[in-house]
Amino acid sequence: MAKSTPARQAEPLHRSPAALARVEPARFDRLIHERIRLGIVSALAVNATLTFNELKHLLKTSDGNLSVHARKLEDAQYVKCTKSFAGRLPQTGYRLTALGRRALEAYLDHMEALIRATRER
Repeated sequence: MAKSTPARQAEPLHRSPAALARVEPARFDRLIHERIRLGIVSALAVNATLTFNELKHLLKTSDGNLSVHARKLEDAQYVKCTKSFAGRLPQTGYRLTALGRRALEAYLDHMEALIRATRER
């Protein structure tokens, strides 16, 4: 006699926000998720180094705003800051660390999983 299998529930056509939030939550990095910080790590992912002024112009933000967000990324060891002089002018440079690159890749993987989950039917 063949075993009967329980009837499979139909997948909902639209997933609730709570269901979407469960997609790989351990890989969601709120530090990177903020717009300016995501902009910093993304820009540094495709440029070996950028100066403070280059980042400020690229992200269209103020000195204070960029400084606060860059410091948070430095504290997390996602970016490395170096101070030097160009002639007599002080120059601050940033580069993405290996830890920062891994964090960005994990963040992007999570976002891709969310996109896939929202498109599944």
